[in-house]
Amino acid sequence: MRRRTNRTGAFLKQETDTDEALVRRAGLGDRAAAALLVERHTRMIYAASYRMLGSKAAAEDAVQETFLRLWRHAAKWKPQGAKFETWLYRVAMNICLDQLRKSKREAPEDAAPERADSADRQDQVIFAAERRFAIDEALDKLPERQRLAITLCHYQELSNIEAAEIMEISVDALESLLARGRRALRESLAPMREHLMGKMDDGHDAHIN
Repeated sequence: MRRRTNRTGAFLKQETDTDEALVRRAGLGDRAAAALLVERHTRMIYAASYRMLGSKAAAEDAVQETFLRLWRHAAKWKPQGAKFETWLYRVAMNICLDQLRKSKREAPEDAAPERADSADRQDQVIFAAERRFAIDEALDKLPERQRLAITLCHYQELSNIEAAEIMEISVDALESLLARGRRALRESLAPMREHLMGKMDDGHDAHIN
């Protein structure tokens, strides 16, 4: 009984440990610490990777490669002034950028079936799917760094400071990327604006921010 209590206590302690502490233990071969890191961060890494790559399979590959790199470097990992989460985002986004450069977006049709809805769905579901598809397609057409800035700030809801740190650029440079990215999205979606965005209750067109 005492042994079970100790194990439970150790597990609870791991759950409350910082990421940095877990990385150090993972670097020493602690599988439970490694598993907890995966559990904590898989969802956010997958979400960001999917927004960058537009494909579930590619996003899953990026997540897997992100954690493989983490395990390879865990024993030598040092904060160096950045939070672990920031470092992990940076690894994941660099992997996504590498994938984009490698594929050069040669087959964007691959992602379309995953986003498409069958014709017999309710109108509201179809409308939501069409809107998301159009926005994702417009996002895919952005230059890589503009897409990355918008993904981090709008979809991952990071602050400008956090996103700039991940991208290793100044906040001013990030804000410039965001402004250009938003402008390009608005221009790309303009022909379909009324259909996709509909009308606000007060009679004004909805805004793409």
